[in-house]
Amino acid sequence: MEDNVTLDADQLRARARLLELLDRHDKPMKRHRGIYLHGRPGRGKTMLLDDFFARIASNRKRRFHFHNFFAKLHTAAHESGSIDKAIDSLLAHAELVCFDEFHVHDIGDAMLIARMLDALFARRIVLVVTSNYPPEQLLPNPLFHDRFLPTIARIRAHLDTVSVDGPLDYRTRAAHSGTGFASGCYRIDDARDADSAEVVVSGAREIRAAVDGSAVTFDFTALCGSATAASDYVELAHRFRRWTLRNVPPLREVPPDWAMRFVNLIDVLYDADLELTLEAHTALSDLVADVAAVPDLARTASRLSELRQPESVVFR
Repeated sequence: MEDNVTLDADQLRARARLLELLDRHDKPMKRHRGIYLHGRPGRGKTMLLDDFFARIASNRKRRFHFHNFFAKLHTAAHESGSIDKAIDSLLAHAELVCFDEFHVHDIGDAMLIARMLDALFARRIVLVVTSNYPPEQLLPNPLFHDRFLPTIARIRAHLDTVSVDGPLDYRTRAAHSGTGFASGCYRIDDARDADSAEVVVSGAREIRAAVDGSAVTFDFTALCGSATAASDYVELAHRFRRWTLRNVPPLREVPPDWAMRFVNLIDVLYDADLELTLEAHTALSDLVADVAAVPDLARTASRLSELRQPESVVFR
């Protein structure tokens, strides 16, 4: 973290708590309680986590974005035939594990997350996470929430909960960096067809896309309207460094699972810091307006606000 970065009160409290953990790093990490940073999007949680992680002078530390971790976990489980062996291989000899964007929305993922956390806590590995949700709001679906309460209790027992909340989304105030994700742009564009071919994902399935070296262009319907998963986006993010997503309609007009895939896609591209050009039918504020039953959409809107936003004109 740059010395000239000005932190607000919540950020200062969170940073102080992380530095307390850093100051005690000369003692065995397994004796320390972990930290659960939570707050709304754009509050600087990832910045604080990355600053803390960079200060740890150890090769027994691991940092994962949540989507990336689960992609690795599923691959390792397939190769080893065992979730437990997969967790062992990913954690290796880690004393510190950091998760960015920790969330639980699906009951299947919830059960896997519970096993993963049990493995971490059993090894007395120090855990530091960021999340848009306090622990009590994980897996909010009332049909399944009670089944996750024991895991929430274990999170509370092993981690100190620290709020990094506040009214200001700093991404809306940031200058465009000119590199990575923020070097892309958000365009309002007419729907139009483009030449495309088949791109293979996960060794079997095919999605239509236009490929030019390390650049790829997907139509929203082809990518988010098909049965793709966050692990597919992680795989594709390793193969293509510049992305264009075209013909993105207002998300209220598409099924919730399409919108959820869009949320996951933006998460993966943002974490990988890949340039994105997004061509939508409408302005960003309208793109995400009045969308029901799609979690984390506020985080998506916050991240897309970092893209250059040209004047509201239609490109023909």
